[in-house]
Amino acid sequence: MQTQAVIEAAINVTKKGIKVEPEIMIPLVGDVNELKYLKNIVVAKADELIKDSGLKIKYQVGTMIEIPRAALLADEMAKEAEFFSFGTNDLTQMTYGFSRDDAGKFLNSYYEKGIFEMDPFSRIDQKGVGALMQMAVAKARQVRKDISLGICGEHGGDPSSIAFCHKLGFDYVSCSPYRVPIARLAAAIAAIEEKKCQ
Repeated sequence: MQTQAVIEAAINVTKKGIKVEPEIMIPLVGDVNELKYLKNIVVAKADELIKDSGLKIKYQVGTMIEIPRAALLADEMAKEAEFFSFGTNDLTQMTYGFSRDDAGKFLNSYYEKGIFEMDPFSRIDQKGVGALMQMAVAKARQVRKDISLGICGEHGGDPSSIAFCHKLGFDYVSCSPYRVPIARLAAAIAAIEEKKCQ
């Protein structure tokens, strides 16, 4: 149903002369066979709709990397996924083993005792979650050099997280609307800093 909605929308705007290339993202997969199974369903429906329309519309199918196992097996995932979007909210939850909803009950105590320096749900934990991301990027690029990479979640509006993603070569960040100005500024600063170092 979701694939049909995306492709029908693409068909409608293409008929109006607007060129689009939809990206259909499959979330919460932890195994390449799971991704392949779901991708086959998406592709069959999308191709059927495009053929019936008589138009030529390109689309991509990718996945969210939000389960640690998907990050560890990113080379396998990249054989099926044309793009990755790192769902860092869920990736952080699953890497730390605690719920974002419950963490507020004890994180302040962790800060007071010096266990954590910052909230891992507002800034990417580069030592843990970031290491998974870095490994996933390297493994994915071994299989698909041109894979498109992005981040989705509240971390996408945090300047230090954006700078980290820029270093990893991400193509985009996504965040809630009210954080877009901060994200744009942080992305510009990261790009300028990179040029200074060259």
